[in-house]
Amino acid sequence: MAAGSSGGGGQLRSKSEADSGFLGLRPTSVDPALRRRRRGPRNKKRGWRRLAQEPLGLEVDQFLEDVRLQERTSGGLVSEAPDEKLFFVDKGSKDRELNKKRTKGQKRSLLLKKPLRIDLILENTSKIPAPKDILAHQVPNAKKLKRKDQLWEKLVKQGEVPRDVRRAQARLLNPPVAKAKPGPQDTVERPFYDLWAKDNPLERPLAGQDTFFLEQTKKKGVKRPPHLHTKPSQAPAVEVTPAGASYNPSFEDHQNLLWKAHEVELQRQKEAEKLERQLALPPAEQVATQESTFQEMCQGLLEESDEEGELGEGQGKDPEAGADNTGGAKASAMPARLAAVEKKTERQRQREKAARMLRVQQAAVRAARLRHQELFRLRGIKIQVAQRLAELARRREQRRAQRLAEADRPRRLGRLKYQAPDIDVQLSSELSGSLRTLKPEGNILRDRFKSFQRRNMIEPRERAKFKRKYKVKLVEKRAFREIQL
Repeated sequence: MAAGSSGGGGQLRSKSEADSGFLGLRPTSVDPALRRRRRGPRNKKRGWRRLAQEPLGLEVDQFLEDVRLQERTSGGLVSEAPDEKLFFVDKGSKDRELNKKRTKGQKRSLLLKKPLRIDLILENTSKIPAPKDILAHQVPNAKKLKRKDQLWEKLVKQGEVPRDVRRAQARLLNPPVAKAKPGPQDTVERPFYDLWAKDNPLERPLAGQDTFFLEQTKKKGVKRPPHLHTKPSQAPAVEVTPAGASYNPSFEDHQNLLWKAHEVELQRQKEAEKLERQLALPPAEQVATQESTFQEMCQGLLEESDEEGELGEGQGKDPEAGADNTGGAKASAMPARLAAVEKKTERQRQREKAARMLRVQQAAVRAARLRHQELFRLRGIKIQVAQRLAELARRREQRRAQRLAEADRPRRLGRLKYQAPDIDVQLSSELSGSLRTLKPEGNILRDRFKSFQRRNMIEPRERAKFKRKYKVKLVEKRAFREIQL
């Protein structure tokens, strides 16, 4: 039993106790007093854990946690708190009587003053004040400012004062005159003026100064080009809709608006039918066949081949006649060439010179006679000039009238033409006598966009077409391919 117990105890003993033997009497053992005690590093986390697990460390942690709890809840140690803070006198039934005597209104006001539970949960219950933020109380350049204040204290003793103090003293000695506030009668009597006119009161002090100097000093704006002040179109920004578009129109106005919408639809249908007729296939009689296509391709070739064949037959039948014809042509060409190359005689040159001089003299005499005759044609010339000026004035007026007529029309600003929007109209069955049951027509954003196009502020546009950059590839998944019905 003893042996078993000793054996079991030997298993539970530590390695150091097993090595030391009984009372350290082994030959290799050392005196426990002289043996050095093993200590781990205390500045490592392993040492902290070892000290915290010891009884003394646990007691210290528990004491410090208790102190921190007392500081959070009561603001200090309970043992150091006075009796007035720890105890109170219970006065009994007075508070209960006061609660019973309160009316419902007083109780409701007390309930309203009571904070919500969520606010109480989120409220900071710790009695420990927040740590002081040192950076928030630091002043930048504090030493420099302190030295500056000390310097000014010395200068004040010597009789010198800072500039801002001197200015404040001067304002006290010579206070500024208070400006009289304009009353309501002055505001009424003040004349109105155009802010954008050239002679407005705001620009009178700048009159007579250099324009470049005023532009560089930002006292005068840069001169705008004159076309910025002209509108691109004289059309109104907001067009008044016709009376037939009202929610409760008269019968005539509504029918007139329906007729206009009907005319627009008819014109659109005619254009679509015209396009279909132009793009339609020809009838069966006019369809091109293989034979007609071949004849059209060989239209000029067959006539040339026939002429060449006739020419060849004629040469084959009478070669001598052909030779005679060619010889005669060569003989007639030779004398003409010799006549052109033959040298002129002196007499011929003199005659040509005299003829040229005579023609020049006749042209001069004719021009002089015409000038002399124009003196008697002054009345007719004046009539022609007046007619020409009247024609030019008529054309100018016509161009001006055309420009005025086209001032309200949209111009061609891009590759697309302006297309008027559809007329917003409701059928007779869709009309409603009240605004509550009225069906909305049109879109205000689309209406403003079309208004910009009509007034030549933006060019007519169309929605961008989506074009795929790659070809769509259809792939059949393996899971779908394996399904067999």
